[in-house]
Amino acid sequence: MQELAARPRRPKQVQRKIVRAIVDGVLLLDKPRGMSSNGALQTARRLLNAAKAGHTGTLDPMASGLLPLTFGEATKFSQMLLDADKTYEAVVQLGIETDSGDAEGAVLASRPVAVERAQLDAVLENFRGDIEQVPPMYSALKRDGKALYEYARAGIEIEREARKVRIHALELLDFAATRFSIRVACSKGTYIRSLAMDIGSALGCGAHLCALRRTRIGAFDVADALTLEALEAQPAEVRAGLLAPADTLVAAYPACHLDAEQARGLLQGRVLALGDAGTEGLAVGLVRVYGPQGFLGLGQWQLGGKLAARRLIATGADAPGASA
Repeated sequence: MQELAARPRRPKQVQRKIVRAIVDGVLLLDKPRGMSSNGALQTARRLLNAAKAGHTGTLDPMASGLLPLTFGEATKFSQMLLDADKTYEAVVQLGIETDSGDAEGAVLASRPVAVERAQLDAVLENFRGDIEQVPPMYSALKRDGKALYEYARAGIEIEREARKVRIHALELLDFAATRFSIRVACSKGTYIRSLAMDIGSALGCGAHLCALRRTRIGAFDVADALTLEALEAQPAEVRAGLLAPADTLVAAYPACHLDAEQARGLLQGRVLALGDAGTEGLAVGLVRVYGPQGFLGLGQWQLGGKLAARRLIATGADAPGASA
């Protein structure tokens, strides 16, 4: 019996392991239109070579503007911006309704437009302050574990309850026959697409959102944000230096400063009895906590001058250059 020739073994392919860097901080990104929030996050993560990344809420691919991204220890505070007020600039097209409420949806109806500026001004007045708003079907809200947009894509309409939101300011920036632009300062949970549709309905001609840009979240302004192109244009070794420190996300809370022994105790999980000395003005609630090495995280200030850890970074000694 003839022996079979031994097949030559293929050389093992060596998979190159990507070594990620420890990067901590917040990137204020000016997201481009046409890119998903996750796509923007992954691109920024690659440019920073960051081991851990997250975001503070998403923007639709159609929208552009401010998208704060978090890296490393700052990801622990990503949720802090979800409740923040936001400001948008939007362009609304009158006379055309779409299934998604924006320019990317299929046209459902077209109607003639005969709207005067005075009529629009009067309608906008009804959308200032506390209003009831029905969330759009094309949204990430969940029903039975599925996002509403999944039902919408399958042609299924789900009944949604109206929710109360607050429009702090609604300014008409421009008006030209069948199209107008507005600036909206609003509470969390406000859908600008729904606002555009509701305004069109009130005018009797229908409308959809054709452009959207987020310009502000809490204290953050898009004027201070970087584009992905600007980030990529920087040398790789200096990109992490463009990030704001982690405590930027919790700057609205009062600061509490500890000495080395107190900081060590808090990091070990002890509740500190600090009394009133050096803590004047602190009310019961969340506080920013600092030790000699910088930002430690969030603590819970309790009655009787006690401080308990709420959400701490990995180590105060490694905290990025935070300042109170």
